[in-house]
Amino acid sequence: MNGEAHLSDLALRLLGRPFPDLDPEESRVLEAIAGRAPTSRDAADVGDAQAGLGDRLADRVAAVGGSWGFIIIFTLVLFAWMLLNSEVLERWGLAFDPYPFIFLNLVLSTLAAVQAPIIMMSQNRAAAKDRLAASLDYEINLRAELEIMRLHHKIDALMEKVEGLPPLFKD
Repeated sequence: MNGEAHLSDLALRLLGRPFPDLDPEESRVLEAIAGRAPTSRDAADVGDAQAGLGDRLADRVAAVGGSWGFIIIFTLVLFAWMLLNSEVLERWGLAFDPYPFIFLNLVLSTLAAVQAPIIMMSQNRAAAKDRLAASLDYEINLRAELEIMRLHHKIDALMEKVEGLPPLFKD
């Protein structure tokens, strides 16, 4: 039996539909069963392979911007900025952003305007990874279910061939 006929036979026997009508996940599972190949794939590896430069950059920005280290360092920088411009540099008339710190406000607004969409891009990527993981989990579960069905069918066929089984082993 050639490959396409074998896949069509498996699709009809196990899923009750012709092979061309199957979802991509179902097709991959049946091809793996027919080829006796493993089905499992690591969602993180697949997601990383599909990620572009912008995706990886967004993940790094979100990892840094969403950390306690960033918050602590950023707070220290803000206090240093305000201290320099209100006490130290103001004594000599060199304060470049005196109180009410309008330039600091502009910098913070710009940072927030740039950082928020980048973090959202990273969250969208995390959601896509979750969808990919769910799809891969579905493939594994489908493969396990189909393999159990195949084993059950083989055991049933063996039981029909074996005569004289005690009632304990019959349905």
